[in-house]
Amino acid sequence: MSTTLTAREFNQDTALAKRQAAVGPVFITDRSKPAFVLLSIAHFDGLVGAGQSMSQAFGHADAASIELPLEPRRIESARDLTLG
Repeated sequence: MSTTLTAREFNQDTALAKRQAAVGPVFITDRSKPAFVLLSIAHFDGLVGAGQSMSQAFGHADAASIELPLEPRRIESARDLTLG
């Protein structure tokens, strides 16, 4: 279960936000747009648990097989500078 609070509500009642975070994520909005998420440490550890890859933490288990088109690193040698 998740909860949504405005930034103003969060500022006025942080104790409520902490109680709600014990149950599930608390989304905090700023100007009606999601801006922050408050999680209990247990929920956070569940997301980034030991031995878990970032792709697993974000729910994309096959992300490790995605190939990124990276270009080889360019190495340029220094040139002599002639003044005059």
